Amino acid sequence: MPDTTYPGPESIRRHTLDNGITVLIYQKPSSESLFVEGLVRAGGLVDGKEKAGLASFAADLLMRGTKQRSFETIYEEIESVGASLHFGAGRHVSDFSGVALVEDADLLFSLVAGSLREPTFPEEQVERVRGEIITGLQIQANDTRHMASLAFRRLLYGDHPYGRSIDGYPETVETITRDDLVEFYDQYYGPEGMIVTVVGGLDEAEALAKVEAAFGDWNKQQAKMPGADDVARPAGIERTQVNMPQKTQSDIVLGLPGPLRSAEDYLEASMANTILGVFGMMGRLGKNVREEQGLAYYAYSRLQGGVGPSPWYVSTGVAPDKVEQAIDSILHEIDRIRNEPLPADELADSQAYRTGSLPVGLETNSGLAGIMTDMEFYGLGLDYLQLLPDKFQAMSPESVQVAAAKYLSSESLVIAVAGPEAAG
Repeated sequence: MPDTTYPGPESIRRHTLDNGITVLIYQKPSSESLFVEGLVRAGGLVDGKEKAGLASFAADLLMRGTKQRSFETIYEEIESVGASLHFGAGRHVSDFSGVALVEDADLLFSLVAGSLREPTFPEEQVERVRGEIITGLQIQANDTRHMASLAFRRLLYGDHPYGRSIDGYPETVETITRDDLVEFYDQYYGPEGMIVTVVGGLDEAEALAKVEAAFGDWNKQQAKMPGADDVARPAGIERTQVNMPQKTQSDIVLGLPGPLRSAEDYLEASMANTILGVFGMMGRLGKNVREEQGLAYYAYSRLQGGVGPSPWYVSTGVAPDKVEQAIDSILHEIDRIRNEPLPADELADSQAYRTGSLPVGLETNSGLAGIMTDMEFYGLGLDYLQLLPDKFQAMSPESVQVAAAKYLSSESLVIAVAGPEAAG
């Protein structure tokens, strides 16, 4: 039976505006604040190799000046009421999130709408943001964990768009022009497929009226974002090394393409990931690699899921002379979860953890808004949260192991190491 103590169709209100915007509203009458988040269908998937980082660059400029407000005015108005607003870009979408007191809701919606509908991309701000991005990329180039992640994606995905850095590279960001930014915005930003989620002290009628006032008359032709092609598993173990001789730690990222979020057994794979590298002190990986052997500063696994072939990967940081031992230990744990019967009590612990942590993620307006937006984006249904505890409890050791065996491998994966090469 659905657990109606969680938000669901009775309390999450869904509306579709005439221009294609989906609006999700959840009222918390006791809340004095308001959290607004959402997305537009404009992401880095279309950046292209020569313009990697374009979508992210454009998102960073949305609040740097609009037809109604200068850069200085935008930030003065935000700071004057203690609000916050952020825009960013992913591979498939660009997103936004903002928080303000309910009494400042009109200002928040005005700022969101102005940034999305009327950005001016001032030349001075383009150059300032370009400098900030390049500086950030230069800092990341000295981070072993970041460089291992970049090398992992590059080797796993090759020329596929998922192989590129969403932030771009110094040499690509340097060549992106204001015309490129304006063209990307004009082509992909628009209301069709947009999601706006409102959680907080506004009731349904008030929230919907404010969204309609901000976006209801936004009618704009926009290109449709392409989908992401599938990626085949590596034929065997493929490995790459990023030599960073000045460092005292090596970071390792290894993995392979994981299941889509829409896969029927995605939740079972997600539970397998919880057991492998999340529950407690980073799951079995943490227990073996970090606690028992003392090899790693950290060791965890992540299953990203998504609308494209996002990776299922393990990440760990070790002393350079422990790299091979750490890799062998990780592969051992992957083999164990694929091939050995899963103890019922270990599954029960992770089921309790996933079920018990669910309410925690819903306590804040931002946490609930994020889950609601995902529910809409991935087509999970308004009753997703209510059905989820029963879906967790219905899993058997066998079903979780089958998913792990299906998607994980110790023989067909990519390994990336960043750090000093081990002596000898």
